[in-house]
Amino acid sequence: MANICKNLQFGLNAFKKSSLASKQLLNSSKLNKNSILLNKSQIRNYLLLHEYVSMGLLQQFGINIPNFKVATSPNEVKEITAGGELGKDVVIKAQILAGGRGKGTFDSGMRGGVKLVYSVDEAESVSKNMLGHRLYTKQTGREGKPCSKVMVCERLFTRREFYFAITLERAFQGPVIITSTQGGGNIEQIAAENPEAIIKEPVNLDTGLTEEQSLKLATRLGFTGDALLQASDIMQKLYKLFREKDCILLEINPLSETTDGQIICMDCKINIDENADFRQKDIFALKDETQDDWRDVKAAKANLNYIGLDGEIGCLVNGAGLAMATMDIIKLHGGNAANFLDVGGGATAEQVREAFELITADPRVQAILVNIFGGIMRCDTIAEGIIEAAKSLKLNVPIVVRLQGTRVDDAKALIASSKLRIIACDNLDEAARIVVKLSEIVGLAKAASVGVQFELPI
Repeated sequence: MANICKNLQFGLNAFKKSSLASKQLLNSSKLNKNSILLNKSQIRNYLLLHEYVSMGLLQQFGINIPNFKVATSPNEVKEITAGGELGKDVVIKAQILAGGRGKGTFDSGMRGGVKLVYSVDEAESVSKNMLGHRLYTKQTGREGKPCSKVMVCERLFTRREFYFAITLERAFQGPVIITSTQGGGNIEQIAAENPEAIIKEPVNLDTGLTEEQSLKLATRLGFTGDALLQASDIMQKLYKLFREKDCILLEINPLSETTDGQIICMDCKINIDENADFRQKDIFALKDETQDDWRDVKAAKANLNYIGLDGEIGCLVNGAGLAMATMDIIKLHGGNAANFLDVGGGATAEQVREAFELITADPRVQAILVNIFGGIMRCDTIAEGIIEAAKSLKLNVPIVVRLQGTRVDDAKALIASSKLRIIACDNLDEAARIVVKLSEIVGLAKAASVGVQFELPI
């Protein structure tokens, strides 16, 4: 194995000397070695709902909202606007699962994902620049989010705007209402600059939000007369929705008082606990997978624990702790993991194949490290999956495999008899060092436009 490392080092040095330009290209493309960047859209344990779905839930609970319709094409927007049912002026809202729409930019060049329009032609023109395009905001990441639906809403004139939300808070060991008289803006910024403007009201899980409590809260916000009663009633209905639909966040921004004295929820964001999918099947059926990272969708269907990272070395590991240790040792040797992927203790050969397909679909992956400690997981099952994946997917990136545990000898025999160029290691430190070197060679080759391929079949 020492000879393998020596040969790899020789090859790496040869590539480094071959082209200064390729080295510069590689350096410019490398990530900061002091950080591993997670794809933030993947770190989530709740279901995000589109605004139109959330508003539909509010309607079901008898909560006042603006009249609206959903459109999927500019022609539908034109028909809705021309019908006049929503008034002469309408608001067109892009439907994506990310905040900051109002200040976002479409790949069509149009700025803003929430637009007030004054004519049928303007509505059609705006929707053409929204539908079928990607919207980029501070929360979408560099990939943006595709817009396939828009909400066409009636225009309402507001007198005052408030912020209202219900969420779960560890400090209160249950639900808490967070509200403010400064609605319609960035609540995080308001909380940072003027924390006194934020009101927090814990809710007792046994009694729920009582009328007395909601009236007191509405009074603190400055509601009086009929508006006070309306606000109190809406708060109780919102809490009822929060409990019955297994929400972990219900946010209204803004909760508005219109010029004619009506209290209306102008916008709504709802997140549902993913563990509640068994009793909220109708809501989970509305999940929009086009808004998710494609890797998340594929991993979920294969029942794999996967988080995409921004590195160049794909990892396939069993057990979350071992996966973290594998990522650490890759980092120690100067590499960066392209993913966190835990196949668990009961993975099948088919799941291993799915895992390889998921890893190699990422164009940044330059090498793969398989690290399996077979306790519940059988090493021969992993080996069968690796062999099947290598043959069916026609893999052309180097694979380094470290297997230990149950039926490891059977696994090694399978790999050896497969006649595939898979580098087997018994030591994790050695495996990590080799895979990092291989990844660097592939990276240098790509940067120098050298057509180097690691074809697995002999």
